[in-house]
Amino acid sequence: MRIVIALGGNALGNTLTEQMTAVKHTASAIADLIEQGHKVIVSHGNGPQVGMIHHAVNELTHVVEQDFPVIPLSVCVAMSQSYIGYDLQNALREELLNRSILKPCATVITQVIVDPNDIAFKKPSKPIGRFMSEEEAKKLADEKGYQMMEDAGRGWRRVVASPKPKAIVEIETVRSLLQAGQVVIAGGGGGIPVIEEGNHLKGTSAVIDKDFCSCLMAELVDADLLIILTAVEKCAINFGKPNQEWLDNITISQAKEYCKQGHFATGSMLPKVEAAIKFAESAKGRKSLITLLEKAKDGIEGKTGTVIYNA
Repeated sequence: MRIVIALGGNALGNTLTEQMTAVKHTASAIADLIEQGHKVIVSHGNGPQVGMIHHAVNELTHVVEQDFPVIPLSVCVAMSQSYIGYDLQNALREELLNRSILKPCATVITQVIVDPNDIAFKKPSKPIGRFMSEEEAKKLADEKGYQMMEDAGRGWRRVVASPKPKAIVEIETVRSLLQAGQVVIAGGGGGIPVIEEGNHLKGTSAVIDKDFCSCLMAELVDADLLIILTAVEKCAINFGKPNQEWLDNITISQAKEYCKQGHFATGSMLPKVEAAIKFAESAKGRKSLITLLEKAKDGIEGKTGTVIYNA
């Protein structure tokens, strides 16, 4: 099958050392799918990473070297794409060679066009950066003017605009690499958000949700399956309650009803389910799988995970 895998940014760790360790585990799970003959595109989140980069360059500007130019958030997304892709493609190359699989891996620095009038610019909702206490979050809000929110019971984080992706600029490059038999890493961090000004592409201050970008990319390369990897093996309704129920195979209409009933947390599971629905309903025969990284192979074989399909 032709598969797009959306890897969560939090699965990559919060530091360079953690990331180098995490991608080895990630590479092993992805290599299992490649070894089975599947054509794979890997996308990934960058929430912790882009927050770390943005914070570091801000500190450089405001504390260490005040004449240093401010680095736009779009450039920070590009930086995160590069260094995450660097670690991922090297870990995948090594894992594949260890299995005697000669298959090149390449990272595509990916720009994604967004609408400058997207309502998301007025209502920031995308968490980035590290988790912190409420007290620390309020201090940053006062000092830096950041908008902060509590993130699914895990702590407080900064939130930025998260516009919907409209088009992927480098999609022909991604298609060509996939057709050539390469493993492609693209759309990292949801892509570098840009707006069109004639023939010019201008970066904008936002972080696109990587699951929606992965969904669009999966549609554009005519993928058979979108795999959205998360921190749980399956989605659940009534999560954390006595009547919690894990979901196996559900139809698009069932998934939409669960979203309407408020079973999935905003900024956490909800965008994953919404992206999974969008891909599954985009063409006949397409389906989406939401599961843990290490369960991806079992999920494809129908042994676990939540599958959303067109009835």
